[in-house]
Amino acid sequence: MKLSVWGLGYVGTVSAGCLAQEGHEVIGVDSEQTKVDLINAGKTPIIEKDIGRIIRQQVAAGRLSATMDAAVAVQRTDLFLICVGTPSRSNGDIELKYVRRVCEQIGAALRSHPGAPVVAVRSTLLPGTMREVVIPTLEACSGRRAGLEFGVCINPEFLREGTAVRDYFNPPKTVIGELNRASGDLLMNLYARIEAPLVRTDIETAEMVKYADNAWHALKVGFANEIGNICKGLEVDSHRVMDIFCRDTTLNLSPYYLKPGFAFGGSCLPKDLRALLYKAKTLDVSLPILAAILPSNEQQIERGVRAVIEKGSKKVGVLGFSFKAGTDDLRESPVVELTERLIGKGFDLRIYDKSVSLASIHGANRDYILNHIPHISRLMVASIDEVLDHAGTIVIGNAAPEFRDVPKRLTDGQAIIDFVRVTDSRSIAGVYEGICW
Repeated sequence: MKLSVWGLGYVGTVSAGCLAQEGHEVIGVDSEQTKVDLINAGKTPIIEKDIGRIIRQQVAAGRLSATMDAAVAVQRTDLFLICVGTPSRSNGDIELKYVRRVCEQIGAALRSHPGAPVVAVRSTLLPGTMREVVIPTLEACSGRRAGLEFGVCINPEFLREGTAVRDYFNPPKTVIGELNRASGDLLMNLYARIEAPLVRTDIETAEMVKYADNAWHALKVGFANEIGNICKGLEVDSHRVMDIFCRDTTLNLSPYYLKPGFAFGGSCLPKDLRALLYKAKTLDVSLPILAAILPSNEQQIERGVRAVIEKGSKKVGVLGFSFKAGTDDLRESPVVELTERLIGKGFDLRIYDKSVSLASIHGANRDYILNHIPHISRLMVASIDEVLDHAGTIVIGNAAPEFRDVPKRLTDGQAIIDFVRVTDSRSIAGVYEGICW
């Protein structure tokens, strides 16, 4: 395949070299003469393990070259890979100019391109940038229609400095955000020999994936450091603690707890987090990430309250009252907190939870209901039907299997606010609202 790589920085240089090694004919494009000259001399403009050898070999083999002339690159290209600088809060406007400039150059040259090539963005772009900047610029400058006369994709990279070449050939996943199916087909063929899960999705999802990845990586580093800081204060071996922590691949290093939904609750997480923060305070150890967890959790409860209020109906039904399905534990249940606030604001509630029945509650939970929330227990009903007959707004508070068919049972004027995503649906205004999807 004939490829052009726009931007010979870190991502562009690694991508160009590795693609040439895969047997493609690659031309790099950059506005800096020094980078172009280095590539054409068989030298790397970046420091990265193995890339110098790869560039030397591929230039010698005639599969890799570089130019500052956009028009020359376009005429020799079936697939464009944009790898220019990515925006941040401090310099996003400046760096987005690089994306616009490259799109203007590619678009102008596309006017005389004989085929229907694909433009794929490897740069990390905030969600919305493809549709708001990239596609309109390409269309305006080319006079062609995206998805019909040329293809458009976003193809985020997952390269780490120091291991970028290895990461290129062994990525954790390959993600293609495509404007339409035809746009992604050519790009998919580019990675045919890469053994990694292939995900083809919409453009906005692919844009967001890289930000979710990097935010998570940053959070992990910060979390580990804060655990290390309190361990040091306690004279505990933090590396030993985290080695043991990482052995749990069922909960700790897994997809568990990583689905957006409602606030956490229960008898363990809030209590133990408060205890750890208190201990850190006695040691004069600052834990800003851990200290932000409970306020963040509180904001999710407030988000749920606002969602109910905004629906407008004073008659509200709550399906699922315990902090998670399959338990009768109401201690620090965020749904209990939400219910308390709605009662305080004058809402007329009916509540159903099969597991939370006075007849089957014993010990601490029975005491909790009778002595702490007796006013709520009087609002409990015996069936889903009673909730649906009463409410204009239905809140699904946990993922009990019996709630999965509730969205199909709505009548005119009723709406659901779903805290757990019992269906695969996205939010539908006025009918079904996911709290964060």
